[in-house]
Amino acid sequence: MTAPFAPLAGIRVIDLSRALAGPHAAMLLGDLGAHVIKVEAPDTGDDTRGWGPPFMQPDTGDRESTYFLSCNRNKDSISLDLKSEPDAATLAELVRRADVLIENFRPGVLDRLGFTADRLAELNPRLVTLSISGFGHDGPEAGRAGYDQIAQGEAGLMSLTGPDPDHPQRVGVPVGDLTAGIYGAYGVLAALRERDRTGRGQLVRTSLLAALVGIHAFQGTAWTVAGEVGRAQGNRHPSIAPYGAFRCADGLVQIACGNETMWRRLCARFGLDPDDPDYATNTSRLQNIDALTEHIERRFADLDRDTVLAQLTEAGIPAGRIRTIDEVYQWEQTRSQRLTVDVKHETLGTLTLPGMALRTFDMSPAGELSESTRLEHEAPPLLDADGPAIRGWLR
Repeated sequence: MTAPFAPLAGIRVIDLSRALAGPHAAMLLGDLGAHVIKVEAPDTGDDTRGWGPPFMQPDTGDRESTYFLSCNRNKDSISLDLKSEPDAATLAELVRRADVLIENFRPGVLDRLGFTADRLAELNPRLVTLSISGFGHDGPEAGRAGYDQIAQGEAGLMSLTGPDPDHPQRVGVPVGDLTAGIYGAYGVLAALRERDRTGRGQLVRTSLLAALVGIHAFQGTAWTVAGEVGRAQGNRHPSIAPYGAFRCADGLVQIACGNETMWRRLCARFGLDPDDPDYATNTSRLQNIDALTEHIERRFADLDRDTVLAQLTEAGIPAGRIRTIDEVYQWEQTRSQRLTVDVKHETLGTLTLPGMALRTFDMSPAGELSESTRLEHEAPPLLDADGPAIRGWLR
């Protein structure tokens, strides 16, 4: 159930998207209290319903992919064939009553289905439309299909990821889709705020390319400002040392010496010389990074991870372990931050899903905090589970 004070309570979102970028954006809005109606193709539904393994209940007619479950909580589902005149009319009626429409068709597809920007504005002048594409809605390659791994390569991210420049590597999650969804939701919120001022809707556009270029950060300015092309360096940081993963007796630990004070603390704790000319400055440490790594790993060689991490923590040096996914979800810190949510699924029973990445709080005049984050969530819907109810509401 959505709390009445949720930030987006009363906002209705029509989610025409499939796969991940658009559904992720719609889910984020649903997490904030919006009523999200997911429009899916009849029979098959969203493509991700078939993306597995893993599947839940794969040997029954109630099979659900864990991929679909990851990005569709807090939504209703209605199946519509948008090439059918009656179903297109149903979508038109939904648009009239909506605040937000989300779509991630290839550029031009929604127009061919009869829902051009002009038609949408005619149906609902207050509508905010979020349109997510692979490579942008104009320009010489606007028509390309958007798949995350392709976009990671084209946007340069793979050239920065991996053990070395000869072995480019994709990020282990579809970061282009996810960041495009986050940027899209961010744009929707800005457009809704602008609508409060003008009374008119807006068209918000982003793409996997835009999202990935948007997170280049210092790697982007290294080229645009300094003319230096970043390259994959494994777990090392290109601008700070020591900063990365180091081997000890039973595995790896990560260290982040972000300033000279931390470097000197590391040296004092593990018997290194902070004034050695090869390592005395951050620049010299970067120039001699292979030798520095060997130097540190020799000090760690007879110590297990727990011992190294305890000593680093005691010395005030940021450090951590490299956890597997199961370890993350079993970690008490993860649970304390409400990064999982339990939902009741119609066929699968109680499920634990990855949860919201933010928490909101009300502050009293006395400065006391009370959490206002949405605490109860709805499971991802079965295909067309809410179709009859939505059609009845529209009549």
